Amino acid sequence: MEIKTYLVFCSTSTYFARMESFIAMWILKNIIILLQARGMNYLHNSIPTIVHRDLKSSNLLVDKNWTVKVADFGLSRLKLETFLTTKGGKGTPQWMAPEVLRSEPSNEKSDVYSYGVVLWELVTQKIPWDTLNPMQIIAAVGFMDRRLEIPSNTDPQWASIIESCWDSDPQCRPSFQELLERLQDLQKQCAVQARTRREAAGKGAGKMNAEDC
Repeated sequence: MEIKTYLVFCSTSTYFARMESFIAMWILKNIIILLQARGMNYLHNSIPTIVHRDLKSSNLLVDKNWTVKVADFGLSRLKLETFLTTKGGKGTPQWMAPEVLRSEPSNEKSDVYSYGVVLWELVTQKIPWDTLNPMQIIAAVGFMDRRLEIPSNTDPQWASIIESCWDSDPQCRPSFQELLERLQDLQKQCAVQARTRREAAGKGAGKMNAEDC
């Protein structure tokens, strides 16, 4: 029997904090993000649709080959109708969609909201809502329509993707298939920019600015 060891993906983990900033951002943004979206797209396109309901960084596992596994399906449900009928066993407030925090009917788009929070973690390398307790988060996100602050120096295309995941109207949030297409386009753009910079800098181009990708 083969036993694999996985690293729990967490934007604030010591492992990633010790990596060179360029290497960390390049790998995280161009490999892990795409693999996360592919995994969730598979779940959402299953018949019936599988809604994870507790998507967060600590439930995304990464092995030594940078393969991402979506884990912990303890709260997941099969979507047999337009909305999930269950309201019990909610996830972690920091990553939960507003409609879920309000105990309203929800569907797979609640996972998209949570994915946006994971993307925010990658951009900021911070813990979401770390100064608020669970009840304050429910009030702020669920009833006051507040969102995490996206740093002003974030690439506009990345910021746009995150914000689209956080739309107050679940139906206006993109599907994971749509997210995959946008992320793949960004990956191609980033690769072209990296190659252009290397060619311009010549042999001395050993590193890139992590904020450019």
